[in-house]
Amino acid sequence: MTQGSDTKLARKLRTRDYFSLAFGSMVGVGWLVLMDDWLGRGGPLGAIIAFALGGLLLLPVGYVYGQWVERLPDAAGEAAYSAQAFTPGVSYFTGWMMLLAYFIVCPWEAVAVGKLAAYVFPSLNSYELYSVAGHPVFLPRLMLGIALTLFLAVINYRGIRASATFQNWATSSVLVFFAVLIFASARHGSVNNFHPAFSGAPLASVLLTLQIVPYFMTGFESVPKVAEEAHPEFRSRGFFRAIALAIFVGAGFYVLVIAAVSFVAPWQTLAGRSFATAIAFEHATGTPWLVRLVLLIAIFALFEVFNGNFVASSRLLFAFGRRGTINRSFGTVHAKFLTPSVAIAGIAAATLMGLFLGDALLVPVTEVGSMASATGWLLACLSFFVVEKRAGLRMVAGFAVCVALLLVLMKLLPVFPGHFSITEWIALGIWIALGFGMRHR
Repeated sequence: MTQGSDTKLARKLRTRDYFSLAFGSMVGVGWLVLMDDWLGRGGPLGAIIAFALGGLLLLPVGYVYGQWVERLPDAAGEAAYSAQAFTPGVSYFTGWMMLLAYFIVCPWEAVAVGKLAAYVFPSLNSYELYSVAGHPVFLPRLMLGIALTLFLAVINYRGIRASATFQNWATSSVLVFFAVLIFASARHGSVNNFHPAFSGAPLASVLLTLQIVPYFMTGFESVPKVAEEAHPEFRSRGFFRAIALAIFVGAGFYVLVIAAVSFVAPWQTLAGRSFATAIAFEHATGTPWLVRLVLLIAIFALFEVFNGNFVASSRLLFAFGRRGTINRSFGTVHAKFLTPSVAIAGIAAATLMGLFLGDALLVPVTEVGSMASATGWLLACLSFFVVEKRAGLRMVAGFAVCVALLLVLMKLLPVFPGHFSITEWIALGIWIALGFGMRHR
């Protein structure tokens, strides 16, 4: 049984939970599934610089988010922040773009679980149902994605504490196993494998990779989406601590995994290879247990990023319903579990629909998700710049605005390499049209 939005969400979360949510929403299986794309864009050094630079550039953005969540702990996040400075239409657009950034990860991971499992069990690439853009959709892989989506939906439906415990467990496993992998890989490979350090001209190589960094670094701003669910004893300064730590650890993770892959194998031999990370360790070390460790890390990472983005997107959808900007039923809170039950069901249903697009979803999602994230960051930081009166904080916010604006323009303007293709413009247009259709005037 459920009841309306007058019921408050459960207050269960502490600092560790917020870090696990932020880091877990950020680090998924892109480092395994799309490593060939990263290296093809930037080469080893270009990709390393892009992710390290991305982490540093996002710190002022994270600081602005830390300030906002202390002042305005609202599940609407960017929609609530932009409402303090701009019109309701701008506020809705801001939140809708961030919903895309979070939600789009869910079908991505639901597809990726089948792709990952098929690497270990090739027989899963059987019983082809149909194809999308030349990519076949196989029944066993589809069923795996459906099962994982329903599993996470049930966990989230039954309470934020269950979801947070699952997130902490998955995040801890990823970090521990990743440390073992980095230590073990140091005994194999050569620095000569880094040559050439860039895929092309150094600046272009860095920019091509930097364009997709927002998608893979999205997650630190998931903290505000569950700010209302903080434990009564939680101190508000813990929000920024969790955000900053997630940015540092997340960027460090990506830098180290790119360096490790490039160290153990000549990176140009990985071009166009699915699961380039696993292939690099398998061919270069001849150590089967290292390959199994890579896949084990990927499984836990997939669980955590899927769950983290499921939590964030369902809370944002719930906030829209509670505000009445979309159908108010999405603002329903379960009377027993104190979770946004209708919003959770909505995200699960939409994920299942996206899942049927199969592997064709993977790369375009990265591109559109990057722009959507940067758009949300831009308007959240711009709102803070408008309302803040203190010069020092306005300076930080102004720098954060410039960073976010650059990341948006790199995807939209044709003068930058790697700008939006017609397919990505169409996908973005469909999402915006859907937002207009769902909005209550």
